Amino acid sequence: MSKKTLVLGASENPSRYGNMALKRLRAHGHDVVAIGRREGQVGDVNIHKLKPAEKDIDTVTMYMNEQNQKEYEDYILSLQPKRIIFNPGAENRQLATKAAEQGVQTINACTLVMLSTGQY
Repeated sequence: MSKKTLVLGASENPSRYGNMALKRLRAHGHDVVAIGRREGQVGDVNIHKLKPAEKDIDTVTMYMNEQNQKEYEDYILSLQPKRIIFNPGAENRQLATKAAEQGVQTINACTLVMLSTGQY
């Protein structure tokens, strides 16, 4: 089942985890929206620098540290995702608390591991 996913911290650099996650999510058939520091493209996915208007986001997967997430907090919560995955180094207790108060599931986990073990 496809889960529309927002990758926050996407990159064209193939050595970055945001890039690897984007590719792996697409390989598993998920629709992907990508936001990064620079505009670009990975495969068939455009990386946006601005916050695109989106609907039906199932999952937000975070590849930005807590400090860099601040400018996206309201945007993320406005999307009303079902869950937010805080990948290693992206943990954010304050955002997790706000999200949980809105009924959003928050997980400190690795998207790549979740995909490879069928837990995504």
